[in-house]
Amino acid sequence: MKTKTTSKSSPKPSPKSRAASEKANRYVIIMAGGRGERFWPVSRQATPKQLIKLIGDKSFLQQAVEHVLPLAPIENILIITNEAQAAQVRRQLPGLPKENVVAEPCGRDTCAAVTLGAALVGARSPTGVMAVLPADHVIPEEKKFQQVLSDCFDLASRGQAVVTIGIQPTEPATGYGYIKVGGALPAPQNARPYKTTFHRAERFVEKPDFDHALEYVNSGQYRWNAGMFIWSFVTVTEGLQAHEPEMYAACQRWFEVATQPAKLAKMLAKEYPSIKKVSIDYALMEKAQNVIVADGDFAWDDLGSWTALARHIKADAAGNCALADFVHVDGARNIIFDARTKARRTPIAVVGLRDAILVQTDDAVLLAHRSQAQKVKELVRRLAESPAYRGLV
Repeated sequence: MKTKTTSKSSPKPSPKSRAASEKANRYVIIMAGGRGERFWPVSRQATPKQLIKLIGDKSFLQQAVEHVLPLAPIENILIITNEAQAAQVRRQLPGLPKENVVAEPCGRDTCAAVTLGAALVGARSPTGVMAVLPADHVIPEEKKFQQVLSDCFDLASRGQAVVTIGIQPTEPATGYGYIKVGGALPAPQNARPYKTTFHRAERFVEKPDFDHALEYVNSGQYRWNAGMFIWSFVTVTEGLQAHEPEMYAACQRWFEVATQPAKLAKMLAKEYPSIKKVSIDYALMEKAQNVIVADGDFAWDDLGSWTALARHIKADAAGNCALADFVHVDGARNIIFDARTKARRTPIAVVGLRDAILVQTDDAVLLAHRSQAQKVKELVRRLAESPAYRGLV
């Protein structure tokens, strides 16, 4: 059918309408399936770290959603969790469409979750741009984070870049992966200059020992790998096709039923247990040649253990960090956390206790030396093996 042509050109969309259109095509995948075992006894299998309130009056998951709401509409925010936590996720996010909470039948590491997220986004918009973010990070400087993420969305929408956010290291931490970066990149042609500095990724490094971590920090050429990724649906699927063809094939199958929750759940239940268990860092990021690193110029903490919580609690003169009715004599550098219900809370009093972690819930007490905080995960495994204590996990 022919249409009548005129000499008038179509009006250009206003900056406001362009911004709205870009926002409508942005998606956020929040990974919320972890167990958070190092925060036992507050964190449990059904209510892990991302679903509990450690800092403030909202859970980490609720905070993660609030951080991205200015950048993407709520109907474009998707949560990938597991079957044990899906109901609680929906309760905590009542404004989120029910079908936007998708449960993995079992944990198969981050590449499978990213692949599932890509299928969900692609089925909604083949031209969509998606950010993949953890649910359990602490980001006090919300506005700065939003600026960086907005610039990453824009860059990822312009070409075939795999974008990740790297955090400027503040200490030689051995619990994080590192990324070596090259010089700063210029802004794309015909684009406004970004407020965020971008670099080409030169090398990914697994968690180093202390001496190497110190070398990386002093060099100024490394960033912490924060596990935040931004890419278009086309870019991530092309990356999977090149480096993980089995994942790419799975993505194609899930894509076909991604808008039909019942069919998708049935297919995932059948296929997921046999999906390759591999991290997205190893499967894609370390192999891709088109990785761009954004400088995460904002305060950030992945809060991996009780000792990390102390960084966010004001200490008293003796270095005690307490979220409790706490009194002491000669106590120093302790972390005290009372998670009991209000009716059951009583003062926590210590004498001569130093460098300890003391956590109380209604049904359990944790007492550990600060230097052994990472072994709480081992304790949880021990509890799970015991018929008498399995219910505490």
